[in-house]
Amino acid sequence: MVTVVVVDDSAFMRKAIQTMLEKDPNIRVVATARNGEEGLEMVRKHQPDVVTLDIEMPRMDGLTALRHIMMEMPRPVLMVSSLTTEGAESTLKAMELGAVDFIPKQLSKVSLDIIKIEEDLRKKVLTVGRRKFRAPKAPVRAKAAPAASPAATPAAPAAPRKPKIGGSLKRDVVAIGVSTGGPPAVQKVLSQLPADFPAGILIAQHMPAAFTGPFAKRLDSVCPLRVKEAENGERFAPRTVYVAPGGKHLRIEQKVSRIDVVVSERPAEALYKPSANELLASVAGGVGRRALGVILTGMGNDGMEGMKVLKQRGGRALAQSDATCVVYGMPKAIVDAGLADEIVDIDDMASAIIDNLYK
Repeated sequence: MVTVVVVDDSAFMRKAIQTMLEKDPNIRVVATARNGEEGLEMVRKHQPDVVTLDIEMPRMDGLTALRHIMMEMPRPVLMVSSLTTEGAESTLKAMELGAVDFIPKQLSKVSLDIIKIEEDLRKKVLTVGRRKFRAPKAPVRAKAAPAASPAATPAAPAAPRKPKIGGSLKRDVVAIGVSTGGPPAVQKVLSQLPADFPAGILIAQHMPAAFTGPFAKRLDSVCPLRVKEAENGERFAPRTVYVAPGGKHLRIEQKVSRIDVVVSERPAEALYKPSANELLASVAGGVGRRALGVILTGMGNDGMEGMKVLKQRGGRALAQSDATCVVYGMPKAIVDAGLADEIVDIDDMASAIIDNLYK
C-alpha cells in the first residue's frame, strides 16, 4: 500500500486528486491539507510514502513547504502545476529543490484528458512511492566551467571524474532520452560538460509545451554550453544543446555538408511527444556510427526501439544506473534488451559521454 498526503488550497483539487488516486486499491490518501503549514503537520504525523503539493497556496507556499520536507523528512513529492510559463518556472525550481515530478492542475478539461491525467498520476504515485528515495544534492547554480563546481562543501562526497577532451573524435551527435526525474539529471550532466565539448546534443524530455522553453533557458543559465529550444530548419552545431519542444518530435536530417534540425508534430499518434524513440531512430538514420545515445531516468520504455536502430547502425549507448534514477524504467528497458554499452551513475555521466565520443 502506498500512502499519500494531498496538499492544495482548492477543495475541488484535494477531492479530485484523492478520488483519482483511490481508484487504485494499492493507494490510500491518509490526509489532506489546505496550505503548506497544514501540509507539513500532516506529513510529520502520517509519514506518507508520497506527497502531492500545490505551488501557489496561502500562509506557506509549495516551494517553502518543499524545502522543509526535503530538509526534515525527505520523501517523493509530486508538484501540482499549472501549464503556464510561470507554472513551468516554479515547477522546474521545485524539481531542482528535490520534487520528483509534477502533475497538471487543469482537471476541468474534456474527459479524455482527465482519464490520461488519472492514469499518469496513479502510475507516478505507485512508481515513486515504491522506490527508495534519494534526497537531492545541492544544485549547480552558476554558469561556469565544470571543474569549479564539485566539492563546494567539505562534507560533500568525492567529486565526479573530471571530463577530458582529446583524441580522435568518432562521434559528434549525442541524443538523450529522459522522462520522470529528468530536469535535475539533465542539468547535472550538462553543467559538468566543458565549454569546448566537441559534439552537439539533442534532448527528448517528456514535458508539456509550456515547459520546454523555460527548461532550456534554465539549463542555458547554468551550463557552459549553449542550450536552446529546438527550431525547425536550424543548422545543427557542436557545443549546442537542442531541447525538443513539448508536443513535438525532434529529429535530424543529414545534408551533403551539414545536419539540419527537424521539429515536427508527426507522427501524431506517438505515445510521447517528444519521443525518445523518434529522436534516436532519426539520429541513427542520419549519422549512424557517429551517434551516441543516452537514456536517463524515466518511466516506461520510450527509447528502446530507437536505440535498437542506433546500435544496428554502429552507434553506442549509455544507460543511467538504477541506483541514481528517480525511476528506473527507460534505462532498464535498454539494459534488459542488451543494448547498453555502459551503465553509468548520473555523477559520472558527463565523463562517460565524453569518453564514448572517442570510442
